[in-house]
Amino acid sequence: MAGWLFVLTLILALAVCYRPLGDYMYKVVSGKRNSAVERGVYRLVGVDPAAEQTWGVYARSVLAFSAVSILFLYLFLRVQDKLWLALGMPKMATHVAWNTAVSFVTNTNWQAYSGESALGHLVQMAGLAVQNFVSAAVGIAVAVALVRGFAARKNGTLGNFWVDLTRITLRILLPLSVLFAIIFMVGGMVQNLSGGVDATTLTGATQHLTGGPVASQEVIKELGTNGGGFYNANSAHPFENPTSWTNWLEIFLILLIPFSLPRVFGRMVGQNRQGYAILAIMAILALASVALTVGLEVHGSGTVPQAVGAAMEGKEVRFGIPNSASFASATTLTSTGAVDSFHDSYTSLGGMMPMINMMLGEVAPGGTGSGLYGLLVLAVITVFVAGLMVGRTPEYLGKKIGAREMKIASLYLLATPALVLIGTAAAFATGNNSTALNTGPHGLSEVLYAFTSAANNNGSAFAGITVNTHWWDVATGLAMLIGRFLPLILVLALAGSLAKQQPVPESEGTLPTYKPLFVGMTVGVTVVVVALTYFPALALGPLAEGFTS
Repeated sequence: MAGWLFVLTLILALAVCYRPLGDYMYKVVSGKRNSAVERGVYRLVGVDPAAEQTWGVYARSVLAFSAVSILFLYLFLRVQDKLWLALGMPKMATHVAWNTAVSFVTNTNWQAYSGESALGHLVQMAGLAVQNFVSAAVGIAVAVALVRGFAARKNGTLGNFWVDLTRITLRILLPLSVLFAIIFMVGGMVQNLSGGVDATTLTGATQHLTGGPVASQEVIKELGTNGGGFYNANSAHPFENPTSWTNWLEIFLILLIPFSLPRVFGRMVGQNRQGYAILAIMAILALASVALTVGLEVHGSGTVPQAVGAAMEGKEVRFGIPNSASFASATTLTSTGAVDSFHDSYTSLGGMMPMINMMLGEVAPGGTGSGLYGLLVLAVITVFVAGLMVGRTPEYLGKKIGAREMKIASLYLLATPALVLIGTAAAFATGNNSTALNTGPHGLSEVLYAFTSAANNNGSAFAGITVNTHWWDVATGLAMLIGRFLPLILVLALAGSLAKQQPVPESEGTLPTYKPLFVGMTVGVTVVVVALTYFPALALGPLAEGFTS
C-alpha cells in the first residue's frame, strides 16, 4: 500500500504542475522579448535573435554547438590533472575521455568511469554539469522546433536555435535547479568543495568519503533527464539521495518537464485537447510500465526471491521494492538513466521492463524534449496507418502526411533499433561479450541492455558488464553519437517539411487526433512496432531466462 501511495502522490503532483509549468514554458519559447543577459549572450555568439532559421540552418546550429561542446569537454577531461580542484585525480585516458564527452553532450550520461574516484570538482561543475543543462535544452529546443513545423503556415522556418537554447537554459532549467538544489541540501544532500574526510567504519577500517558540489549537480541530473552520478553508486548513495522523500523528489523531477511539454504542444498548435491526447498516451504507457515492474519485483519470480519473500538483491533497503522499481521505470521511460537500485539484480522479467521502456523509444514521457518529438513521430505514423484504413491521404493538425514525411518518420523509427541490434551482434562477433559477468540468456541481456541504453541516450547499465575497455568505449560512444544526432536531424527535416505546407481544413474523413480512438491506436502502434523489432532479441535474453527460472 505504501508503494502505491508513493506512485499516487507522484501522479497528483505532476497533474498539479502540468498546466502552470506548461503555460510558463510556452511563454518562454513563444515570447519575443529578450532580457539584457540574453542579449549579451547573442552578441557574444554573434547571432541575430530576430532571424528565423530553416530546418537546415537550425540543424547545422545544433550540430555545430554539439561538436564544439564535445571537443571542449574532451580537452577538459584530458587536462584535469593540471586544473584547480583536481583533488589529485589524473587526466582521463583518451578512450574514456572520448566516451564521456560524447555521453554528456548527447544527454546520455553513460559513465565508463567510477564516479568520485575519477573526476575533480572543477570538471564536475564546469564540464559535466554545464552539459547537463545545455544538452537538456537542446532536446527541448528540437521538440519546440517540430511543434512549430506543425503550427507554421507555409513559412518554412522553425525559429532560432540560439534563442531557444539560451531561453530554455536561463529561464526554465536554471531557476528550477537553484530552487530544488536548496531543497536537496535541506534534505541532507552534500554541497561543498571538500576533498573529503576519512571515516572509521564499524569494523575499525578507514574509509575516505569524498565531498563535492553534489546537490547542484544532482538536481539538473534529474530535471534535465541526464542521469549519471557524482558517486559510483549513483542515487543509491546516501550523499546523492539521503532519504525516502528525496527519492520521491528525484523521481518527480525526472518526470516534471517531459510530462508538462504536451501542454506546450497544445498551446502552440492552438488546441489544448491535442496536448491532452499526447499526455494520455504517455500516461497509459508509463502507468503500465510502473505496474508491471513493481508487480514483477514484488512477486519475485525465481527460487531464491520466493524463498525469502522478496527480490531485494541490488536494492537499497531504505527505499524497498516499490520505490526502487518506480525509480527504475521513471529513469528508463525517460532518457535519464540514473539508478537507485541495480537493474542487473532484478528478476529476469522485472529486469526486462526497463529494457522495454528504452526500446519503446523513451516516449512515456521520454527525455526533456526527445520524448515529445519521438511520440509526435509515432503519432504521424499512426495517422498514416489510419489513412490507409479509410483510403485517404492522412492529415495531422492540418498538415498532410505524404511520402516524404513517411520516409523521414520511417528512418527515424529504424535508426535506433539498427544501432542496438548491430551493436549487440558486433559485441558477440568480436568476442567482446566476454566482459559480461554472465553467460547464456542473462549474458545476452547484459550486452543488449548496454547498447539499448547507449543508442537510446539513456545511460543506465545492467551493472553486470565491464564496459571500460577500448572497444566498448569506442562502440558505445558511436552508438550514443549516432543515436542522438541522426534522429534529431530527421526530426528537424520532418519539421521543415511540415512548415512549408499550408494547413488544410478538417473534413468528414479526417481522423480526430484528440479522441480516445487515436490515443488507443498510437499506444498500439508504439507497442506493436517495438514487439516486431526487438522481440527476437528479447526472446533469446530476458524471456528465455524468465521462462526457465
